[in-house]
Amino acid sequence: MSASASLAMTHLVTLAELDEDKVTPGVLGFIVFAVMALAVWGLMRSMSRHMGKVDFKETPEAEASGVPAEPQKG
Repeated sequence: MSASASLAMTHLVTLAELDEDKVTPGVLGFIVFAVMALAVWGLMRSMSRHMGKVDFKETPEAEASGVPAEPQKG
């Protein structure tokens, strides 16, 4: 393991302290939760933008009743 990776691991280990008497998510848990929340927010925003571009047309009554409709031109 390189020196920079070892240094990074020692910093992450200090964020996730282990105490036998109490169980808390700590700073590392909060950071992970915040990143996941931001990712979900970004995905929802992107999805709403893409859904706004969708042009949904309902099927005519003739197709719903089983009678084949004329093909659309264009």
